[in-house]
Amino acid sequence: MIERVAAAFERKDYREAAQLLKQLLKTSPNNPLVQFYTARLQEVTGKLEAAEKVYRQLLRDTTNPKILTAARQGLQRLETTKKEQRQTAIAQAKAEPGSTELGVLILEPVPPEAKTAAAQNFARIMNIDPYTARLLLQSRGWRLYRTGAIGELKFFGQQLREAKIPCFWVAMGEIQKINVFRVSYFQTAFPQPTVICSDQSDRIGSLTFNWSEVSHRVDGLLPIFEEVVDLDYRKKLQRKVQTQDYAQFCDLHLPSRRSILRLYDSGYQFQNGIHLTPEPDKDTIRRNWNRLLEFLNHQLPNTKVWSDFTPFAETALDQTELLDRIKSHMHLFRRTESHWDPAFQLYSGLVFLKNLPVPGNG
Repeated sequence: MIERVAAAFERKDYREAAQLLKQLLKTSPNNPLVQFYTARLQEVTGKLEAAEKVYRQLLRDTTNPKILTAARQGLQRLETTKKEQRQTAIAQAKAEPGSTELGVLILEPVPPEAKTAAAQNFARIMNIDPYTARLLLQSRGWRLYRTGAIGELKFFGQQLREAKIPCFWVAMGEIQKINVFRVSYFQTAFPQPTVICSDQSDRIGSLTFNWSEVSHRVDGLLPIFEEVVDLDYRKKLQRKVQTQDYAQFCDLHLPSRRSILRLYDSGYQFQNGIHLTPEPDKDTIRRNWNRLLEFLNHQLPNTKVWSDFTPFAETALDQTELLDRIKSHMHLFRRTESHWDPAFQLYSGLVFLKNLPVPGNG
């Protein structure tokens, strides 16, 4: 009967082949030729994963040279088919309206107990080796994994989600649409808070809102670099750049206004507006800043605080071409520009968009 199966495949009569194999699987399920033709039938009917499983099993369990060669050829055909299907799907994704806009694909944390399975799926989907895949998966915080056309990132993101790998994707244009107001000080706190602030064109004004509008808060430390003179191992003077201090930032998100209120320690005018302490100008900036955060904690006790900026930035800083396109909306005094500043704008913008209470944001 196996000869009749082979003849049916020669004629491409897959219906007859399926009927014959159904009988053979009952009488000779462990026959390597029956298994091979079963995999071949799965291959031609589009069941690629099932076919691959059988081909690999034959490579492990069979010693017949002809069947081993046929199984290897089957795997090669599957690889070619998958590559063609992948390229077609990506091309279709890129053809959708707005799909060529620059975007980012962000990996979210994977629970430790799920990491082994997730790494295998990640490796398969992204066509990388399992060891590298495991290293790329996050245990905490976010990883900026890939930049590119948002249509392609959405294609990969949907596959990752189907494989239970948490991720999301965002078009950079959506981040650019968020209004950022740099807060000088809180003028009032009750019954509604009012801040004196500067908009993106450096125009100074006031903004009044309700505490209930604040959906999320993002805290971050940005390194301040200075050039210092030091002795090298030969006791010769050398100049090098070191982190001398950190600027502390706090973003308050107002999704209903598509706006962010940005506060930072050296830019906040503690001597103006509401009194957080009797004599703020006689205290250090660090103490004043801590009192401001205590004030915000008191006003926003149930607001989620996102504080994993630093590990995220470490995954994003090498994406210099992307970061060069992002306006940081910061007025930090720096001798040379730093990619840490747009990285914070990116992180805060991602938190903002990821948590928007509207459908379709990735």
